Amino acid sequence: MPSTPIKILLVEDDELFRLGLRVRLQQDTLLEIVAETEDGETAIELTKQHPLDVVLLDVGLPGIGGIETCRQIKQQNPNLSVLILTSHSQQSLISRLIEAGAQGYCLKGIAADQLILALRSVAAGASWWDETATKEIRSSFTSQPNLENISVNISKSDNPLTHREQEILELLAVGKSNQEIAQTLYITPGTVRVHVHAILHKLEVSDRAQAVVAALQRHLIKNGLTIEE
Repeated sequence: MPSTPIKILLVEDDELFRLGLRVRLQQDTLLEIVAETEDGETAIELTKQHPLDVVLLDVGLPGIGGIETCRQIKQQNPNLSVLILTSHSQQSLISRLIEAGAQGYCLKGIAADQLILALRSVAAGASWWDETATKEIRSSFTSQPNLENISVNISKSDNPLTHREQEILELLAVGKSNQEIAQTLYITPGTVRVHVHAILHKLEVSDRAQAVVAALQRHLIKNGLTIEE
């Protein structure tokens, strides 16, 4: 448990909903709302003025909108976690959130204890993608007929993975099991398990689905997700 409160910027244009969020979050003494705003432009400025751990960001903001706000915040401060609030979880939205660098999303109406858990998780560096998002991410890979559409898009100096780990990550992305990866690469399943463990450690995630999301966010791999404007 952290000894100091998690510092949160709350960005929501509905004043009554924002008030409700504040009341719910203040129930936890380890969460501190240090600033609030109703638009993305102000949110971007506030991230420069306050030390923050998480931005809790409504996706349907006026002006530049929540997704562009997320993108600009992450460009300026890649280590600042952004958790999105949304009323729906469509594939096109999930795709755009990943591209923008969000750590995950919560549906509006989420129980207070779950929202608090989500905030704690992303503040600790984890992601918060629900089952719907995980299925959409996975299906976007498995729908591809082969691996040709997956390519490395990062310089060696920025990529923490070895060549073999990169190969295994690409196979994980298309839903291959350890046994299938072993057969594809002519190595033993035990060796695959060792490499998968190393990948999870280097990407600072706890499971395969999170590894795929982290790889997308860091542009270690590309996929077939359709990004719609």
